[in-house]
Amino acid sequence: MAPDGHSVVIETSRADWEANRFRSDLWLYRDTETGSLAPLTQSGHDKSPEWSPDGQWIAFLSDRESAGETQKDTAEKKEKAEQVYVIRFRGGEAFPVTRGEEEVHAFAWAADSRTVYYATRTPWSKEQKEAYKKEWQDVVQFREEERGDIIRRVRVSDALNCASGMTPKPCESETGVTPVCPTPFRVKQLEASPDGRRLAMLTQSRSKRWESFAEWGIYLVDAAGGEPRPLVRPQAFLDDLRWAPDSRHIFFSFTNGSVEGPYQDTQPRIYCADTHGALNRWAARFQGAPASYAPSLESGLIAVGRLGTEAQIYSQSTAAAEFMRQPGWPGTYERLSTAAHSTRLAFVYSSLEKPAEVYLAENVNGLTHARRITAFNRILTERDLPQGKPYRWTADDGVEVEGMLIYPPGKFGGRHLRMLTLIHGGPEDLDGNWFKADWYYWGSLAAAQGWLVFEPNYRGSIGYGDQFALGIVPEIVSKPGRDVLEGVEALAKEGIADPDRLAIGGYSYGGYLTNWLLTQTSRFKAAVTGAGAVEHAVNWGNDDTTLDDAYFLGGRPWEAKQRFNDEAALWQMNKVKTPTHIVVAPEDIRVYAGESYLLERALHDQGVPTKLLIFPEEGHELDKNPWHGKIKVREELKWLDQWMPKID
Repeated sequence: MAPDGHSVVIETSRADWEANRFRSDLWLYRDTETGSLAPLTQSGHDKSPEWSPDGQWIAFLSDRESAGETQKDTAEKKEKAEQVYVIRFRGGEAFPVTRGEEEVHAFAWAADSRTVYYATRTPWSKEQKEAYKKEWQDVVQFREEERGDIIRRVRVSDALNCASGMTPKPCESETGVTPVCPTPFRVKQLEASPDGRRLAMLTQSRSKRWESFAEWGIYLVDAAGGEPRPLVRPQAFLDDLRWAPDSRHIFFSFTNGSVEGPYQDTQPRIYCADTHGALNRWAARFQGAPASYAPSLESGLIAVGRLGTEAQIYSQSTAAAEFMRQPGWPGTYERLSTAAHSTRLAFVYSSLEKPAEVYLAENVNGLTHARRITAFNRILTERDLPQGKPYRWTADDGVEVEGMLIYPPGKFGGRHLRMLTLIHGGPEDLDGNWFKADWYYWGSLAAAQGWLVFEPNYRGSIGYGDQFALGIVPEIVSKPGRDVLEGVEALAKEGIADPDRLAIGGYSYGGYLTNWLLTQTSRFKAAVTGAGAVEHAVNWGNDDTTLDDAYFLGGRPWEAKQRFNDEAALWQMNKVKTPTHIVVAPEDIRVYAGESYLLERALHDQGVPTKLLIFPEEGHELDKNPWHGKIKVREELKWLDQWMPKID
């Protein structure tokens, strides 16, 4: 949202099939009499837009080609470093305000809109780089070569003069740049206070791995520079930093950890700290999971709350006040954004039968009258989309569990359908009443291909209270696995699912559960799995979020040896009979790629039909080449149909 509430900058991502990559572009909506939406940038490399406080400029990150740089120059570089660019609100050419070989990790506008703060890794001189290259060649020092960041500020006018030719070229990377402060950590986010006096920075580990809390925290530094002062350094991996309008309070959120005691993996939290470090938790009595949030002129906080399969918008005037749900449409609200000087708010909304678009509301009380301001996914509204509904069953210990059922088009409420159980990852996530269509969320696509899709929100999922989320400890796969199987049995017993035509699949933690369940039952006729572990010790050593697996299992491998073994599918691979399709990303450090190779070897060795697809240069997110995600789902659907053909 623009500060005055009359414009919205929107970032879109779409596949570029010819270039084998995803495009990221910015669009500008202006609230005129007719409303206008037009491209703001078209390089395909632009993301993370931020309005200047005066509403005249928009800054963003980009690794686009610089002026005068040819495609050949770019192709010869292994990877261009992302820099901060600025463009006028009313259009024109974007120009870089930062330069150099180091990528910008975070940036923020100063309150006067004349300066941009930014953080990069502390740069080395030419002599330092040459000396290091001479001594180490291409050898990587796993921890020793990491170094902290430096925060600097740059005058936008100097960058503009350089771009317009008013400054002799080539403009040096230090033109108009002033150091603010160094930090031994990597800066994840920067936020300047509205009154211009302070800069808040959220730090994380230099490697971006979640190994310890020593490098994570919130620090304050005087806007003119000086020594950073620690404000919050909890046992948590913090996220999403926002100043309150009064410049005396800072909101932040997190999912993994605790700010008031030992580490926990409960549901997400939102806290507010004053500039002396005193903390207040917001939405503390909310049974569900707070998601995206924003400070508001109308109330202290506006946030999306995920409760069961619905994600609605809530407001709260003070930390002690009620977290109140606002009237809205059934479905899922996300990507919430408020205006600094207006009651307006923008958000993305979708439901199973309404593809995601951006909406604009006059205030938090007017959500049902919000205007749709984009039509990016209009073609999907011309299709016969699947319908769905929540489904509930009772676990063996009496706990009620919920999930989503997505029916094939024209078969809503049908019975004796072939069913794919598609398990979400996380586990701190859930499936709900939303429209998503990509390689990870492909339940609607499977339904459109004739499958009844069952998406279980097993123990460990968010949106059902902290106790439910913690129900996974210390049975990381066996407890949620029972929840899933009991849901499948209930659907078969009720005659909704055909008990002889069942399939299963999942990715990431969904792959963990899929791999485990294949050792617990032979009733699934086919399986599709990806990025899922079959044991936990080696995966613990590779995982960039290493604390969560140890927490779920009750300790590190040498502290909980029996549990690591008891919850490992590897030791029961001799029980697997289900034909299994596997996908893996070789650069994955979230789930060790070797786990998928190990699964394939175990199945192949026993003569179980299996197929393994390897996506080169991809990490856990499969976000490098859109063909990989498309081929993944295409082949998974083929595999399921091969072992369980559709019956008309």
